[in-house]
Amino acid sequence: MTVKQRLQKEEILLAPGIYDAFSAMVAEQTGFEAVYLSGASIAYTTLGRSDVGLTTFTEVNEKIAQIRDRIKLPIIVDADTGFGNALNTERTVRGFERSGANIIQLEDQSFPKRCGHLEGKTLVSTQEMVGKIQAATDARHNADTLIMARTDAVAVEGFEAALERAEKYLAAGADVLFVEAVRSDEQMQVVNAQFKGRAPLLVNMVEGGKTPVKSTQVLQSLGYSIVIFPGGTVRAVANTLQQYYGSLKQTGSTQAFQDRMLDFDGLNDLIGTPELLARGKRYESGER
Repeated sequence: MTVKQRLQKEEILLAPGIYDAFSAMVAEQTGFEAVYLSGASIAYTTLGRSDVGLTTFTEVNEKIAQIRDRIKLPIIVDADTGFGNALNTERTVRGFERSGANIIQLEDQSFPKRCGHLEGKTLVSTQEMVGKIQAATDARHNADTLIMARTDAVAVEGFEAALERAEKYLAAGADVLFVEAVRSDEQMQVVNAQFKGRAPLLVNMVEGGKTPVKSTQVLQSLGYSIVIFPGGTVRAVANTLQQYYGSLKQTGSTQAFQDRMLDFDGLNDLIGTPELLARGKRYESGER
């Protein structure tokens, strides 16, 4: 089943945030139907920096290829602004699609872009974003590759302006809509009242962010088709690392933390080391 077909179902699609092949592998093993490659999480984990537009096309594209080599799940990819103008967006879509992205998300921020739940965002014109969406839909090779249009206008121009932009992005050919950082239950209801049935809608759950965090059941009842928890993975990992490093520094050993971690064999089982070594032996012997 393609992700395009999956979005025709009434049941909401829950996509956890990932940042590399390892986190994607664990998400797949847990039983999720899709994953969300967060640009913010790449900045956090690859650069140790904030989500302020520092990551590049090449860095994200490399992550997609590594993840696609490890999992079969649909990958929703945060492509930021397309990394430039409409021509850059063409290259981004062609590259990301070739590397294995199934939904490519583009936003209408200008540089320096930043996390959708940070203050101080700025926008490109509606006309420029419409051109980027058109470039994106023209650049894809497979009709099953979906283009998602995200507007950050709620924080910059207001909620009504965000709805107007979303209408124009839908008319330009966007397959999925994402009105970022809505502020209340009422705004969520208005977004769904206007667009449900016309395009799948994505909602972003950020712990401590602008949008009220809801369960998937509540979000489905509102009408959303996709819910992402993009940065929660890194926040959970960061908390665990703080505890682990703190324990190691204090005690000089990992013994006190061993009930909260995998041992050597446990990790190798998780990543499939026995199967990998067995496959290598078959090739060494010339057997099929």
